[in-house]
Amino acid sequence: MKLEHIMTYHADLAPPQVIGKTAFGTRQIFEVTGGSFEGPGLKGEILTCGGDWLLTDDEGIGRLDVRATFLTDDGAHIYMQYQGVLELNEAASTALAQGGGTDYGDQYFMTQPRFETGDERYQWLNRTVAVAQGRMRPSAVEYEVYACRND
Repeated sequence: MKLEHIMTYHADLAPPQVIGKTAFGTRQIFEVTGGSFEGPGLKGEILTCGGDWLLTDDEGIGRLDVRATFLTDDGAHIYMQYQGVLELNEAASTALAQGGGTDYGDQYFMTQPRFETGDERYQWLNRTVAVAQGRMRPSAVEYEVYACRND
């Protein structure tokens, strides 16, 4: 197996709606307020109809549950959904407290995006298994997304 870069994307986030500590962990909901994506053969904006339903356990491990809609520069809509794991370690806690960010590799921040589109030009996304590595930015997140390909 090899990984092939398919896009980098940046999602702007509103301050979280804090649900608080529940029986399953601490729940926060982050609304996606915009953003952009670009890769070989893909470019466009992230629409405002998405969000991240983050659940964090007592050990600082966040479980991501994200949905977003992309609009390509040539007019195609692409729905993306993913689960993942976000480690809220010292680097992440410092970034959050100071309004800063983290870099790739500063924390375990991995996802498994799944794409859906009805646009013929992007049908290949419907058949792609993808993985991504994330990093935190001020009021945003960024990801490098890769397709899993045969050697």
